[in-house]
Amino acid sequence: AALVSWVWSLLTDTKQIGITCVLLLLAEAALNLVIIHKVPYTEIDWRAYMDEVEGAINGTYDYTQLQGGTGPLVYPAGFVYFFGGLYYATDHGHDILTAQYIFGTFYLIFMSAVFVIYSKTKMPPYLCVWMCVAAFRIHSIFVLRLFNDPIAMLFLYLAIGCFMTNRWSFGSMLFSMAVSIKMNVLLYAPGLLVVYLYCCGVAGTIVQLTICATFQIVPAIPFLLTNPMGYLSRAFNLGRQFMYKWTVNWKLVDEDLFLDRRFHLALLAAHLAVLGLLLRRYVLHLGGWGKLWSFTPRTMSPTMMVTILFASNFVGVMFARSLHYQFYSWYFHTLPWLLWTTRLPVLARLMVLLAIEYSWNTYPATPLSSGVLHVAHVAILLALFTAVLPTERHKKLE
Repeated sequence: AALVSWVWSLLTDTKQIGITCVLLLLAEAALNLVIIHKVPYTEIDWRAYMDEVEGAINGTYDYTQLQGGTGPLVYPAGFVYFFGGLYYATDHGHDILTAQYIFGTFYLIFMSAVFVIYSKTKMPPYLCVWMCVAAFRIHSIFVLRLFNDPIAMLFLYLAIGCFMTNRWSFGSMLFSMAVSIKMNVLLYAPGLLVVYLYCCGVAGTIVQLTICATFQIVPAIPFLLTNPMGYLSRAFNLGRQFMYKWTVNWKLVDEDLFLDRRFHLALLAAHLAVLGLLLRRYVLHLGGWGKLWSFTPRTMSPTMMVTILFASNFVGVMFARSLHYQFYSWYFHTLPWLLWTTRLPVLARLMVLLAIEYSWNTYPATPLSSGVLHVAHVAILLALFTAVLPTERHKKLE
């Protein structure tokens, strides 16, 4: 009985979340070793990453000339430096086992950053257990596929941890580094702008945006000096065309519509409209636009801050032109958090999570799996619009 009581407290008592997370990290370390040694590695993009950074290492700074086996380099300069380091650490990318060990280590740091966010916002420990138990595809994305998506998200979650503890400049640096590895992190930018303005004031926001810009420009200098338009058009190509066969979210429409620019514009318009309405709700809760456009920094509760950031990203994912399987890492760890801030019954929250798991683990995607994903997304979105928001004291920083 005592053992059962202790296990129950580890799952439900927010004061015990530190112990729960340490035990989970130990289990994850062992599990990652088993996966690396027992499950075959699958080559998808790693070799292409290595070819792309090898070109830069060999002195090619024209971004339009940097190519890999899967096509041209389409990530910002931070990607080149980060994966350039991995290029040297893994014998020019040939030592896959070492690369897997490195990514396994990144996974543990990644999960530690996520656990800190859940801990500081008083989420129940069983959600941390869920994120480990249901992370079949996430483990694959990290240690069996070696994608850059989770690396970008690692820096993002570290940045959020800094923002929650008022280490704004270091957080901005980490956020910019995340964007420089893969620009999907920009989905957080609208929410982050609201957080900056409220917590740092207008002047402080300008400082933080300058830090973000600096960590985009400085790593890119060799490429900008060689071919500035080539770098910008490749590294920040917002009009990239995705392949229909890999889409997870739009198999319920035919390929012609999937590729139609008008469809893309309609999704963008819906994204901006819904995001605008949701951010408006948050701004009004914070006291209105006047408090936002102020030179007075204020404190924001960690829960409100994470709500704004996670919701901003979620809306972007919901209206994405296409989601590939590795993109699950963009929001997998935010879904339990968002659902547990809503008024949905616990059973409904679990059903939504299971529906999303079904969709992302159906390969190849089908019209049914895509449809289920959209239904689950709509359920979360509606729940976010009716969620009870944390009480803010609007306390000014001295």
